[in-house]
This record gives sequence, C-alpha cells and structure tokens, in this order.
Amino acid sequence: MHEASEQGGAQCPGVVLLHGIARTSASLKRFERALQATGFATLNIDYASRSKPIAALADDIHREVARFAERDAPLHFVAHSMGGLVARAYIAKYRPPRLAGVVMLGTPNGGSEVADLLRGTWLYRSVYGPAGLELTTATRTNTRLALDYPVGVIAGNRFIDPVAGFFVLPKPNDGRVSVQSTMLTGMADHVVVKASHTGLPRHAVAIAQTIAFLRDGRFRSVPIT
Repeated sequence: MHEASEQGGAQCPGVVLLHGIARTSASLKRFERALQATGFATLNIDYASRSKPIAALADDIHREVARFAERDAPLHFVAHSMGGLVARAYIAKYRPPRLAGVVMLGTPNGGSEVADLLRGTWLYRSVYGPAGLELTTATRTNTRLALDYPVGVIAGNRFIDPVAGFFVLPKPNDGRVSVQSTMLTGMADHVVVKASHTGLPRHAVAIAQTIAFLRDGRFRSVPIT
C-alpha cells in the first residue's frame, strides 16, 4: 500500500515525483514545494521501493499516475535515484498520452559499483530487497530501454562516504553513483551539480535546473546560484 499527495490546478503542467530506494515522498517535499511555487501541479508518490522488482513497482504506481495523467495538461516525471528507473519502466509499459519529459537526479542508469560490491551480502539484500539487486552495473547494462522522449539528467559530484567515493566508484561521483553511470544514450541534456547523492533532492541548483528543463527542455548553461 502506498499513498500519493496530489496538488495543483487542472490546467497546470503536471509533475509526478518518484523517490529513490529506501526513501519516501518526504525526501522530495522541498522539490514539490518549489515546483508548486513555479506553476506546476504535483503528484508525490510513496511506493514500496524495497519490496518488489522495478517492473512491479511501476505497476504499483499506475493507478495514481493514470488518474493524474487524465488532466488536460503536459505530464512530466521528476525522479531521484532508483525512482528514475521506475519512471523508465513505467513509461515503457504505460506511456501517458501527454508525456512531456523526465528529469532524473542521480539515477544509476548504468548501475552502481556500490551495488556490485554489496549485492551478495545479507545486509544489502535485507535493506534494499529485489529492486536493489537490479542496480548492479551488469543488470543495468542488460536492461537498456528505448529512449524516445526528452530526458534531462542531473548528476552530483560530491560524496559523504570516503570509502565509496574514493575506492569503489569511478570519479567523479556522488557517493552512490558515478557521473558517467547517470548518463543515457539519447538524453536531451546532462548537468553536474555540487551535491551528494542524498543531497540532490534538496539542492537549490538541482531544483532550479530541473525547473529550467521542465520549462525549456534544456538545462541552464550559465551558473545558477
């Protein structure tokens, strides 16, 4: 069971917000408020990120997203971390008719070497569940999905955990995902901000760049402070 928080007018462009693994919609509340303040309607979904594979999680969110997508307005997705993979799986199966684009923040599109290292441990499997096993570099390489809609990717290049940041992940990285692994063939734009993986959803520049992409289909080329 999961809950969705929906706010905004019927004619405003809509944004579905998807949190990362082992997180909740609360992690995107600051993002949600910023989107609403700039004229977007929002649907901030809680989903059971640790209990099912990614494809099943996409099925779980379908009822709320489909209802939200009935609005006569463009529909975007903004997703942090594994939420970006859920968004890709959802669009591949249930593509909304007025899909406008996707912004991903720290999404391991090419997998994470941290998952490679820890996937065999009991602790990793118990904390991150079936979806966590789909975050390895080998798994992501074997599950490429066609990209025929606008995608903007935001990566972080700061890390809190020195072991993962210095010794496990290729540099630059955000402590969980390398900048290179966030990239997608066919993406419309890519930008790197000075944020850690967990800090991306609260980072002012990441939020401002997301809003720029939702409005213009491109990130701002000049620095945003």
